[in-house]
Amino acid sequence: MFLPEAEILADLPDTINRVKHAVVGIGTYTPTHQSQASYRGTGFMVADGRHVVTNAHVLPSSLNAKRREHIAVFVGIQGKVRRAEKVVVDHKHDLALLKIDGASLPAFSLGNASRVREGDLVAFTGFPIGPVLGLYPVTHRGIVAAITPIASAGRVLRDLNPQRIQHLRSEPFKVFQLDATAYPGNSGSPVYDPDTGKLLGVVNMVFVKESKENILKDPSGITYAIPVDHLRTLLSRAGLKP
Repeated sequence: MFLPEAEILADLPDTINRVKHAVVGIGTYTPTHQSQASYRGTGFMVADGRHVVTNAHVLPSSLNAKRREHIAVFVGIQGKVRRAEKVVVDHKHDLALLKIDGASLPAFSLGNASRVREGDLVAFTGFPIGPVLGLYPVTHRGIVAAITPIASAGRVLRDLNPQRIQHLRSEPFKVFQLDATAYPGNSGSPVYDPDTGKLLGVVNMVFVKESKENILKDPSGITYAIPVDHLRTLLSRAGLKP
């Protein structure tokens, strides 16, 4: 864990210096293929430092067993490959928990989403352009602009589609709307308190937008995050302590 029992308050540069070591790339690795590594999104370490959280949609729908393709976690600027396996997937909240081979890595401490208020400062760190220039973590800072339901009914009947109806009928939950811009490679990035480094949410660039913004002709620049409380439930399902 990054933090002892008493919270440590720090400037954002100091916080970034601590948390960036727990941020990893997520993709696939095919040892028998010419292009061995394929980057798909961002993830971060939790619990015992051998478990990784990302968005469920970041993971491939299938793997090529004949080519020995497997889920990979890319660690450090050089993108050292660590093999990973699925542990639990929560499709409703678009979260996935993986477990990596090898030694433990630094891990995030979890905060309390119920204490998050509109206007609170947050930061998130990830890999918005993937490994093109190396896996150098990029940090954005902003505020929680709104705490909003994942789906709205729409203005007219034609705005409703099967996916939106499904979200409206199922047990609703709220997401954080941020005023900082994230990019597709940021899916799965940790959203955290700039002072303490405690995790508050998980950036989501696809699942939430499809639910809230499918009536828009052009995608917005709005960034959303899944609150950390849903991650707590995921860890409990896996028998892990946050």
